[in-house]
Order: sequence, then structure tokens, then C-alpha cells
Amino acid sequence: MISIQNLTKRYGGVTAVDDVTFDVPRGSVTGFLGPNGAGKSTVMRMLTGLTPPTSGRAHVLGRDYRDLPNPGERVGVMLDASAQHPGRTGREALTLAALTTGVDRSRIDTALGLVGLTDDEAARRVRTYSLGMRQRLGLAGALLADPQVLVLDEPANGLDPQGIHWMRSLLRDFADRGGAVLLSSHLLHEVQTVADDIVVIGRGRIVASGSMEELVAGSGTLVRSEDDGAIAARLHTAGHEATRSEQGLVTAADPATVGRAARDAGVAVLELRPRDGQGLEELFLRLTVEDAREVAA
Repeated sequence: MISIQNLTKRYGGVTAVDDVTFDVPRGSVTGFLGPNGAGKSTVMRMLTGLTPPTSGRAHVLGRDYRDLPNPGERVGVMLDASAQHPGRTGREALTLAALTTGVDRSRIDTALGLVGLTDDEAARRVRTYSLGMRQRLGLAGALLADPQVLVLDEPANGLDPQGIHWMRSLLRDFADRGGAVLLSSHLLHEVQTVADDIVVIGRGRIVASGSMEELVAGSGTLVRSEDDGAIAARLHTAGHEATRSEQGLVTAADPATVGRAARDAGVAVLELRPRDGQGLEELFLRLTVEDAREVAA
């Protein structure tokens, strides 16, 4: 439903997005991750027709966003929840969106119900809203026309734990009913919980992409013994590298090879198993360490 191919954006001599390619298929949630300034927002702005690309293409539902007939009716977008006019009520903001896209105004109550905003809250001025309420109003606007695709930038920002749980269920249900979700968020645990696929961007380029299962899966073997050094020496002789960790000895060799090395070394094994998978946070930090502001500082 979303297809981004060789997408590039340059501002003078600065390349903000560099040859980015990925897809978001029907029935899936794709987590779009990267440090601040990595190019995520620029990609999403190019996808939704707000910023022209220097080269490459970004298609949604088979076309450029701007070429879709009434794109707001088919693609729900929330890039900045704080962009609502502060003097309007929540209901007025949604009414204006409905009039702009030609959506039946009966959908306003449906959208408010989906995001958990009450009639009293919808009657309040947006300037009085908390950050979490603005997020809910922004999501209501994205869902107003019952779209096929959602493009969301930090939708959980400002939500309390119950709100985050609610949003996770909403996005999962949307995808399970055949929709496609492109989700940018810094809440890595929530992304890991809801996303089917992950795209990680750093310095404008993709540094990792694939299914969640593939990217966080473990590899190699963990062994704990009475003499890890002896096993490491046997593995090294057989052409396998091994490194020490807090849990024990880690190697890319399979468990059977490690077991034979321990036998040949005459060492009693206390634990031998495939290495645990890494969490999304560990993956993210490892892939983007060179882009972190703390490292740059």
C-alpha cells in the first residue's frame, strides 16, 4: 500500500534523505525508527506530498499522494498533533476536516468514539487540551474518513500508559482489518509490541530493515562452564570466534559444535543454549550509536 523507492532529498549541499527504499504492505504495521534528525519526518513529508523529493518516488495506494482523488479520504495522516487551531473546539476541528474532504459529518461522532474523546471534551477549545488529548484529536482526524492507510508521526507522545495500550490495540485492529500503518515513534517497547516490520534510518540512509522477528532474533550460542577459557581456545582452534559476556561465552558456532569443543577440552558445561534475541532498544542503540547526540557531544 506504501511503496518508497530510491527516495532522496537534498537541501543545497546537505542530503537529508539518501536513497531510501522500503514498502508497507496491506495488513501490517511498519515501525519507522531513527534518532532525531535522521530523516524520518522528511520521508513522511515527501510521502504525503508536503515536500517534493529531489529524486526517487513515494507512492501510496499506487500513486503519488497528490495524484490521489481526494487523498484525505483514503490516507489518514498525523504528522503534528499540535497543528490544530487553538481557538477551535475539538468538534469544530473535525467538522472542518469533514467539510474539506467531503466526509459525512456522522463520522465525527464515530471518530471521537474511536479515540475516546467525550462530548464534553469535544466541546472544549483545543488550547485547553493536554498533550495527550491533542494526540487523540489528531488521531480522530486521521481516522475520520475511515482510510485504508495511516501515516503517523509520534502518535503516542503525551499519552498515559492506558492511552498507549489503547492506541496499540487500535493500530493492530486497523492493520488486521486490511489497513497499512507507517508508524514513527520513540517508544521502542510499544513499537516492538505492535509492529510487524521495522525500518531503521540513520543520517538519511536505511541502516536496517526487515521483519521484527528477523531483526530481534538471537544468533549463535551461549555457553557457561567451569572453564570458559578452555572452550574458547578449542573453538578458536576450530576457526570459531568466542567472546565473554556477563551471561557466559558467546559464539556464532552452533550448540552442537560448542558441546563437542567442551567435550574435547574436558570441561563440564553448566549451561548451553541458543543465544537469546536482542530487544528492539538494543538493536536501535547499536545501529544508531554514531548518530546519537550524546556521542556527538
